[in-house]
Amino acid sequence: MPGRARTLVILSLSLLNVFTAAAGLAVVKLTPARHLSPQPPSVAARDLVRAPATSTVVPAADAGSGRPPNPSVLAGRLSALIGGPKAKINAVVIDAETRRPLYELRADRPATPASTTKLATSVAALASVGPAHRITTQVVRGTGGGIVLIGGGDPTLTALPSRPGAGRPPYASLLDLAHQTAAALKASGVRQVRVDYDVSAYQGPRTAAGWKPNYLPDGEVAPVTALAVDEGRVSPLDPTRKARIADPPASAARQFARLLSRDGVSARPGRMTVAPKEAARLGAVQSPPMSALVEHLLTDSDNDVAEAVARQVAIKLGRPATFADAAQAVRQVLARLGVAEGVSVNDGSGLSPRNRISPLALARIVSLAAGEKHPKLRSAITGLPVAGFSGTLRPPRYTVAASQAGAGMVRAKTGTLAGVSTLAGLAYDADGRLLAFAFMAGDGKGPVDPGKLDQLAAAVAGCGCG
Repeated sequence: MPGRARTLVILSLSLLNVFTAAAGLAVVKLTPARHLSPQPPSVAARDLVRAPATSTVVPAADAGSGRPPNPSVLAGRLSALIGGPKAKINAVVIDAETRRPLYELRADRPATPASTTKLATSVAALASVGPAHRITTQVVRGTGGGIVLIGGGDPTLTALPSRPGAGRPPYASLLDLAHQTAAALKASGVRQVRVDYDVSAYQGPRTAAGWKPNYLPDGEVAPVTALAVDEGRVSPLDPTRKARIADPPASAARQFARLLSRDGVSARPGRMTVAPKEAARLGAVQSPPMSALVEHLLTDSDNDVAEAVARQVAIKLGRPATFADAAQAVRQVLARLGVAEGVSVNDGSGLSPRNRISPLALARIVSLAAGEKHPKLRSAITGLPVAGFSGTLRPPRYTVAASQAGAGMVRAKTGTLAGVSTLAGLAYDADGRLLAFAFMAGDGKGPVDPGKLDQLAAAVAGCGCG
């Protein structure tokens, strides 16, 4: 099979998003070579993957030297798995280079995308604010003996100490921000302050239209605000406890006041306010670059990061940072890219069952990100979970006989809501042709089997149908 050495590169390196000129490769494949036993990518399950240096040029995906599959042969294989036209599955497979449909089953009919919505969010963010964009959290002088902790919407802000060898870019540290602020205050002779907080970067409600009441208490997502520490988790060190704080900004101000007091500045939490314009800055920390945020939110399907990223698109386009405006901003950017048809969303994460995206729209978005014309979108591909190895496609998915052929050969974003399961991504088929696909099952009214979608993706990867 042509390009086997190139395909090995993506499994070992692209999930970390580290590409070097020394590799001497004109293109990088997105899946491992078939003659090799796939090896698990070396990336921590819950950590942000490493982002490239801003000067790095990430090569585009190779469309492959093989011929596109015969549509009738591919249709025969997929139809046998789907079970006929009455099956509650909308599906499409397209050639990633030409975007020509190779298989369609209600492909242009919008369905509930669940977390495959994150593909639209990610591509819009990378295209608008860019892969190098970072989100700033800062502290400035306030009024009446106060300082103001200003949230910029950074979902990575943490009060936990850094972990050496964590294999990810450093999160924005509330501890570091407290050190900077305390040093600046003491240098000016201030030893006692009130910590107010500013969350005016975001507007509107903290939950989206259609979100179920159990999402917040169950820990699916925190109230969406411009200021939160450790994603508003009650117990950030215990992954088994998913509960979220009811008021993340107030909690952040309390934590920051405690940290200042430990640094020798007596501090007490204050009130919500809007920082004075041109106020003197006392300290600032920044998120990892947008490329890393996108990779993380796709690999681990992080709802908090997805909502933060969507709002950065709204801010970039000069819109208010609300759910409605973020959704409109995402679609506006997709329209500029020519892939907005069939996309209608209410949030950035896909938690809203009111979202509607067609399989054809998802496949086109993936193909666009994989193509050579938009290299700054590449993190939307390198962030996709690898079947059977990483993120939301880690085992037990792709470990049974019916889908094992897709292990290591498929990169895709999953989506799950009550009565809905979706899968959209890329695979090289057995002839070496790069294909994009989207499978969307369920109508929200009954059980669905994500394993069926894994079988369909494995069938695409295993098709030597050229």
